[in-house]
Amino acid sequence: RYIKDGGYDSPHNSRITWHMHAQQTSEWEGEIFGKPHTVIGDAEFGREKRPPRELKEPGTFYEYNDVRINRFSLSLLRVYGRPLPEVLKKEVMDPIGASDSWQYIPYDNSEVEVNGKKMKSVSGGTRWGGGLWINTRDEARFGYLFLRKGRWEKKQIVSEQWVRSATSPGPYGPDYGYLWWLNTQGKAFADAPRSSFAARGAGSNTIFVDPEHDLVIVWRWHNGGGNDFFKRVIASIIK
Repeated sequence: RYIKDGGYDSPHNSRITWHMHAQQTSEWEGEIFGKPHTVIGDAEFGREKRPPRELKEPGTFYEYNDVRINRFSLSLLRVYGRPLPEVLKKEVMDPIGASDSWQYIPYDNSEVEVNGKKMKSVSGGTRWGGGLWINTRDEARFGYLFLRKGRWEKKQIVSEQWVRSATSPGPYGPDYGYLWWLNTQGKAFADAPRSSFAARGAGSNTIFVDPEHDLVIVWRWHNGGGNDFFKRVIASIIK
């Protein structure tokens, strides 16, 4: 209801909610920054090549899809009315004591007009360029914020309800919350608690959060899912 740029005018897209975007079940149809929602094939996904398929009803089918996340990001930009990196810095990263070295880089062709001003819309991932460039300690601080249910020292930075929703699985697809990979079925990390969850990016960069053991692990540029490594760390701190 808040977005009036044509991206949700069609009968199909008009049924999409923020909740669906965050869970990657939106099934948004269209093209953004030169990429259609149907990006498939070796050129785009390599080993993750996907065959063409029919669209499902919004909210009824999970698909990891950077184009739809880019649409989500643009929609948030229009709601906030200022670049999302500025929002993230002021509302989250500065309050948790993050460094000044992280960068949220947009695509070269992602400039849009918002309230009469030219702004760059940041991407949902690093595929095709752009994305979040961040050091290990800043990643750990972000993970720690979620370990503490959105609270940092005496201030609630992100609502506890949001953290609870973000780390609760949806009814479709894999064990997935609001852009967090979950472990409620024990499939992601078989030897870690079912309450654990993780953020995973390009190069297998991982922020692993384990509330049961009061633990955050940041592991970068590794191969594999991480289960054996997390298992070893957890075993080393259990007395």
